Amino acid sequence: MSMDTFLIILGAFLVLLGIAGSVLPVLPGLPVSWVGLLLLKFTDVAGPELSWSVVIWTGVAMLVVSLLDYLLPVMGTKKFGGSKLVVTGASIGMLIGFFGGVWGIVIGPFIGALTGALIEGNTFARSAHQAFGTFVGFFTGIVMKLICGGIIAWYFVAALI
Repeated sequence: MSMDTFLIILGAFLVLLGIAGSVLPVLPGLPVSWVGLLLLKFTDVAGPELSWSVVIWTGVAMLVVSLLDYLLPVMGTKKFGGSKLVVTGASIGMLIGFFGGVWGIVIGPFIGALTGALIEGNTFARSAHQAFGTFVGFFTGIVMKLICGGIIAWYFVAALI
């Protein structure tokens, strides 16, 4: 196996792992996808579609989206009147929800945020409102990561064709 073949296979694996990590909290996310794209740049196979400016711009986008992924749940929670305990509850709910499959990942953050708000002593209606804000923030982050990961994957494939 040539070094180019090895880098292409490893790069493709990393791109896919990073995209999966955009949804599954125990796997690494976008930075891993971007490293996969970077590895492809060092092969002789990468076409002109994968210029250094593409690698740099996708890297900048990856950094911005990764940062926003941490900020959006907090911003959503604050926008809907929640506190740090609500965000913490959503994070715990997402981790626990991971074991419940796709539905656990979807419902877990909401239930965790709702639980955190109820522990604070809020009414159920206010707690549900705050939990919804956290839920919106978490899933906006996931959608942004999937879009960015899709763009990285597109450039990866386009460079090979």
